[in-house]
Amino acid sequence: MPGREQTPVASSAHERAPGPQQLRTASSVFALLADPTRLHLLWLLAQGERDVTELTAASGAARTAVSQHLAKLRLAGLVHARKEGRRAVYALTDGHLRRLVVEALSHADHQVTGEPWHS
Repeated sequence: MPGREQTPVASSAHERAPGPQQLRTASSVFALLADPTRLHLLWLLAQGERDVTELTAASGAARTAVSQHLAKLRLAGLVHARKEGRRAVYALTDGHLRRLVVEALSHADHQVTGEPWHS
């Protein structure tokens, strides 16, 4: 339909069984998510782009800690930064990561609140 964006179709690569490289890579992503501050930063970025000042204020972590966590996340390819004047604005690299973070925290919410499970 003209004027409407097409939703990208997932490649068939996502449907095949994972190999050793995919399992190692996914494990390293989970290892990065295992830190509460990094997970919080990723959740904040799942809501939209932010700079270090915004991330520091919203997370309550020290600015140096936020910068160090962002450097690890950037090195792992989970976030990227673009320059906007003198500041760097951070964003998640893809929708898979956004959904993973949101689902992990939704799962935790059910465990913490006792809210009934659903599919």
